[in-house]
Amino acid sequence: MTTDVHVPDIGDFTDVPVVSVLVSVGDTVAAEDPLIELESDKATMEVPSPAAGKVKEIKVSEGDKVSEGTLIIVLESEGAGDAPKEEPKAEAPRTEEPKEAPKSAPAPAGAPAPVTDSGFGRAHASPSVRAFARSLDIDLTKVNGTGRKGRILREDVAKFYKQAAAPAAGAGGGAVSGGMGIPPIPAVDFSKFGKVEDVEMSRIKKISGPALHRSWLNIPHVTHNDEADITELDKYRKEMDTMAKEDGYRVTLLSFVIKASVSALKEHWEFNSSIHPDGDKLIRKHYYNIGFAADTPNGLMVPVIKDADRKGLVEISKDLMELSGKARKGELKGPDMQGATFTISSLGGIGGTSFTPIVNAPEVAILGLTRSKMAPVWNGSEFEPRLMQPLSLSYDHRAVDGALAARFCVTLKTLLGDMRRLMW
Repeated sequence: MTTDVHVPDIGDFTDVPVVSVLVSVGDTVAAEDPLIELESDKATMEVPSPAAGKVKEIKVSEGDKVSEGTLIIVLESEGAGDAPKEEPKAEAPRTEEPKEAPKSAPAPAGAPAPVTDSGFGRAHASPSVRAFARSLDIDLTKVNGTGRKGRILREDVAKFYKQAAAPAAGAGGGAVSGGMGIPPIPAVDFSKFGKVEDVEMSRIKKISGPALHRSWLNIPHVTHNDEADITELDKYRKEMDTMAKEDGYRVTLLSFVIKASVSALKEHWEFNSSIHPDGDKLIRKHYYNIGFAADTPNGLMVPVIKDADRKGLVEISKDLMELSGKARKGELKGPDMQGATFTISSLGGIGGTSFTPIVNAPEVAILGLTRSKMAPVWNGSEFEPRLMQPLSLSYDHRAVDGALAARFCVTLKTLLGDMRRLMW
């Protein structure tokens, strides 16, 4: 027999977006296994299976909006007794207070253990949590689950990762270094000094935080700062933007920087590479996918413009507008944020003079932009006002040395300073 699985009572929420479909057609699930993941403006909820069986049909996709009663899954049940009379309520694990971990479970210490397929097979966790753990190289059998029936949540994996890099207590009572040997920040009871409250981080920050931490710990970052003269380029950009408005899109400086970056990456291929897992060679990429940081109400997201080397300024501008709109609305799909070979983070609309962007591993470089400014520049006989664009290039010193970083920025400055070279 088959069982229709509907969205259960999720409170007063309606039109809640589906952020993850955790099963595939043909998967065998047990009762209470999570099927889909929903995210409202207040909580993230997993909808569990009401019965054991095999997934016959999936009626929703990532990005769809659902409400109580929406049909989401059709299960091929093992028997009539599998289906309960009343469907369970969806859980909101990210708003629950974590339960105390079983005392018998071993506490994590030292570096994360290697991931094993057998470990993943025994772990009680959703596919999305498994993928998250695999990205951090964490064995789920060593993680204490604090969810319902001991299910391992994303927060449990993140907590394990942080503890694995923190010092462990020595046998003699003294503190010894563990993981990366970095001492932990002591806990402080801030309520002693005034009123405080705990504010839940957004789902995006929970996901990106450990990844950024991993990149910062593993990559020897160096940042090279420079300036490009964009006086003539900006005049042309404004002309293009005026015409673009009539067609419903905008042309920003970022479009030109992406175009120039692709040319610079072709000339200095090391910036478009990744370090091989064995550590003694570089993986040279012959495609150019440019990620750009988009500021959204839920946090920073990095959509990717695919095959940027095959696109002109107009097409790049349209891609920027489309992907930025999706990011703000929370409509980006996984493929929209994957495959970048180089990333640009622009704070130009906000301000600043320079900053140190964190390299988005496994990439080896990231370009930061801050607000352009008018400055007096010596032309050989007098000072004249020029529009100068600050550039902050962070790079992985294992793949790129300082001289190469300086040459890359010189190439970029030359291209931005003479827009005709962008057409070569």
